[in-house]
Amino acid sequence: MSLEEANRTRRKVVAAGIAGNVMEWYDFAVYGYFARTIGNLYFPADDPKASLLAAFGVFAAGFLMRPLGAILFGYIGDRVGRGPSLLLSVVVMAAPTFAIGLLPTYSEIGIAASLLMLVFRLLQGLAVGGEYTGSAVFLAETAHPDKRGFAAAWALFGAVGGILLGSAAGTAVLNWLPLEQVVAWGWRVPFLLGVVVGGVGFILRRRMPHDTPAAKSGFPLFQAIEQYPVQLLQVAGLSLINGIVFYIVFVYIITWLKQATNMGAAVALEINSITMALMLGIIMFFAWLSDRIGRRPILASAAIGLVLFAWPLMALMQTGATAFVFLGQLGFALLVGAYGAAIPITMCEIFPRHVRCSAVSTAYNVTLGIFGGSAPFVAAWLIDRSGYNLIPAFYIMLASGLSALAALSIHPRAHGAIADSVLPHLPAAAPAG
Repeated sequence: MSLEEANRTRRKVVAAGIAGNVMEWYDFAVYGYFARTIGNLYFPADDPKASLLAAFGVFAAGFLMRPLGAILFGYIGDRVGRGPSLLLSVVVMAAPTFAIGLLPTYSEIGIAASLLMLVFRLLQGLAVGGEYTGSAVFLAETAHPDKRGFAAAWALFGAVGGILLGSAAGTAVLNWLPLEQVVAWGWRVPFLLGVVVGGVGFILRRRMPHDTPAAKSGFPLFQAIEQYPVQLLQVAGLSLINGIVFYIVFVYIITWLKQATNMGAAVALEINSITMALMLGIIMFFAWLSDRIGRRPILASAAIGLVLFAWPLMALMQTGATAFVFLGQLGFALLVGAYGAAIPITMCEIFPRHVRCSAVSTAYNVTLGIFGGSAPFVAAWLIDRSGYNLIPAFYIMLASGLSALAALSIHPRAHGAIADSVLPHLPAAAPAG
């Protein structure tokens, strides 16, 4: 295979690897950005705060399905193949996303609307459980040994790109439609458009090369629990920043800015979109750097930076001045982006191939299911109970401190740590980008 053919095949592999992440995180972002509207329409209550908490509660319920999805899709990834697992996950996500866009409200069909919203979110949570980690494993295993950090980071690039796309869709709806039309029907448009994103992902993944199953027998997750318990705990600790910090800073922050500074949702979404767009470049730069200086220095430095700067950055944003809100969120984007860039490859390097999908998916998604999905709810609850708008910063600091300890506990890995897992029929010698 020529270098040009290898690069073309590699680009197709990357596109297929990130396509599902774009779809799945697009939907989760759209739900988070329209949580207030969804709360009022599907979980009405006399107290607006109660409706908002109910909406974020359903957001959290979707995340609680992630561990089950991780077990299911991790098993498929290890025993059937990485490709079939990724293809199935994007289908399971796209269908309920489209259904939410058509779902009648509580005023139209009563409690059935609330229950159906919950069911759809549970299905989406199931799909997400195998998506991000499955694509990270797939991308890492098919990359050049010296470029695995950069290659695996495309999974996070796709996830952030999906959230950015959701943010852009929310911004467009809020800017182009009067508020009454947004509430009446406009909020549905991003959900309905999600089927287009899902369709593209499905087409790309149908064309992926099929890999040989990594595990020939047994239940890989049980093997991982028995043989690699410390490594599972390390991945769980590493995942706290991706869960708690990310979802407070880039999903809940829209609601927080409205409550703490009375900033309009349209302006907050614009700032969010710009900082997340910049974070895409930050992610790929630090992923590239991780292939040169190692994973641990980047992870530990970024985590400690969040411990030191979480409160100052949120205090800066609380001023409500557009420039200060932007600078505060940009600071978070730099630290979270640098940290997240090294996470996909670090998780893959910790485990051998025959248990990799199951172990990485389960450890990561149990943490995200418990702490990630509940992060907006916990942040809103803490503010409601304390009356202190900056209290989420202390939650961020706690999570970041624990992640820093997990990062420091990991022994530095050689770049060839997963060399045995490269799929032989893919262009492993081609550049990752």
